[in-house]
Amino acid sequence: MTERQQDRHTILQDHLVQWDLRPDGPAYEDAQNLVIPTLSSDGVKAVLKVGGAEHEHLALRRWGGAAAVRLLRADPPRRTMLVARLGSQSLRDVSDTEACGVVAELYGRLHLPPMPQLRSITADLTQRSREGAQLSRDAPIPRRLVEQASALSRDLESDPSADVVLHGDLHYRKVLRGDGEPWAVIAPHPVNGDRHYELAPMLWHRWDELAGNIRDGVRRRFFALVDAAGFDEDRARAWTLIRVVHDWTRELIEEPASGASMSTRYAAVAKAVQD
Repeated sequence: MTERQQDRHTILQDHLVQWDLRPDGPAYEDAQNLVIPTLSSDGVKAVLKVGGAEHEHLALRRWGGAAAVRLLRADPPRRTMLVARLGSQSLRDVSDTEACGVVAELYGRLHLPPMPQLRSITADLTQRSREGAQLSRDAPIPRRLVEQASALSRDLESDPSADVVLHGDLHYRKVLRGDGEPWAVIAPHPVNGDRHYELAPMLWHRWDELAGNIRDGVRRRFFALVDAAGFDEDRARAWTLIRVVHDWTRELIEEPASGASMSTRYAAVAKAVQD
């Protein structure tokens, strides 16, 4: 167990005691989070989470359980939260068409006026473009795509739209059967930014289902989300390309093996939305 994992387990045990909780199922741990279902002394079912994104608790508090999991308690300095326990069914378990409709409806409910505590995607564009330019020439991301994303970023910086609060990583696995809501989002990576930035992750998840017809499958999802959400097609396409390059670049820098393994997927998404 790494030092970070040990710290998470210590924090989790501390909060089980402090918040008078007991485990109610097996824990789940990945590189970012340690999560365990719990029961309170009066029988309330919840989930205790250690880790996660910065300011996650602020976004959940802002949404107040509307279209998002309810925040019950939070210890921001130790990045620990207690949230309501939702159902086990996610949008991976429904048809792609239905899932896109659900997510498009959620966009409209989650995209509230910006919060001053959250970083701005628009403010990050210059730094992200600089990172892309510093990639080696033999990196598996096409140079022309990096340059195209940089040009689009400059255009969007000079013509910013009104920012909103974004989930930041909204896709099929991040939407569960709700607690008083048909569907609710979990685990946001909240930022302020253009609502069109939100669309891209839906295009590269549930990837195996697109086998044999990737181009048309990606385009079908793209237009289903754009039409149902009332997005501007050109702006959605621009932000999707920018996000493909930024996420691809970040993975190549921080997790080279992961970035390389995703190269075919990112390239296919970029090509499909431009065809």
